[in-house]
Amino acid sequence: MLLAGAAGALVAAPAVAAPTAEPTLEARAVLPADASAPAPFAGVPNADPDPQPGARQPVGGFSALVDARGKDTFWAMPDNGFGSKANSRSFLLRVYRVRADFETACGGDGDVEILDWITLRDPDRRIPFAIVNEGTPERLLTGGDFDIESMRVDKRGDLWFGEEFGPFLLHTDATGRVLEAPIPLPGVRSPDSPPPGEANLGRSNGFEGMAISKDGKTLYPVLEGAVAGDDPRVRRVYEFDIAARRYRDGWREYRVADPAFLVSDFTALDQHRFVALERDNFEGAAARHKQAFVVDLRDSGPDGALAKRPVVDLLDLRDPARISLPARPGDIGLGDAFSMPYVTIESVLPLRGQRLAIVNDTNFGSRGRNPQLPDYSEFVVVRVPALRGGRGAA
Repeated sequence: MLLAGAAGALVAAPAVAAPTAEPTLEARAVLPADASAPAPFAGVPNADPDPQPGARQPVGGFSALVDARGKDTFWAMPDNGFGSKANSRSFLLRVYRVRADFETACGGDGDVEILDWITLRDPDRRIPFAIVNEGTPERLLTGGDFDIESMRVDKRGDLWFGEEFGPFLLHTDATGRVLEAPIPLPGVRSPDSPPPGEANLGRSNGFEGMAISKDGKTLYPVLEGAVAGDDPRVRRVYEFDIAARRYRDGWREYRVADPAFLVSDFTALDQHRFVALERDNFEGAAARHKQAFVVDLRDSGPDGALAKRPVVDLLDLRDPARISLPARPGDIGLGDAFSMPYVTIESVLPLRGQRLAIVNDTNFGSRGRNPQLPDYSEFVVVRVPALRGGRGAA
């Protein structure tokens, strides 16, 4: 168990500020960049698993955020680790249960506590190809096997992961035990998909975001990048029937303004509407596009793609209570205005009312907040006045 107490030094308790009609930072908590947790082997770039007593794995950053029981408690999921299949063979695939003691205008420490975790494993040998820990009894899964980028919980409590190497859907029980063979996406293949074959999708362009319907019956995985032959601005949105274990015919088109923009998360707002995160590939002062949009599956634009309504620019938020201060030397984007200038912001979770919880992926070395320091995992709650307006408002 790990208590990330060092985060308290980064934030201060400000005076209460009047509400604003603009997107506003309401709460913030930080997990330090060097946070780690016990593991059977150390998570080290470019290394194979080496079991040893007292080993630890790095924890943040996070590519998925899901509600857990308890106040300000979440399931937070890292991706495959250090960025590639080759260099992440010792990084365990886990989901951490975390509790944020958010700093708000009324107080709070701004710390994040790691409560426990789920480790993904395949002891029943459901995976039909060789994995890193192939010959071990537990067959713990690592970033050398899959690049999990999204996670949802179905109505039975099973876990579903959107994955980039296949791209695959990965299905486990609530303890992380794999229940069936990874489910490939028909007609789409990544360069990292086993066994090797002809690819029509760029590396690391698989299922980054994946929503689940409010009734828990349908998954909506979204490709982060374009399929070969598509308009380079199109990101395909699929529907997967969980009970039938099959993709429904065809796909919807989600369109970005620039071919370089990526869809980094996709989550249900209500039965028909979804929140999508988009990002560019820049960080710090160079970052230009980190935005959230609301789309309605019933509405399409003149080009046939899903109609989008911008709701928040994560590079331009109000912080009238200055809960993001004080800043360290070299920090950017703190205070009023507040921004999240991270290269990868990949997790959004709608909360009650007009609020979104968001956390960044640190990539274990990105320097979006401070060019001299590795990024911490920054959990924020943002009040978004325009979030639930428009057609189908809940």
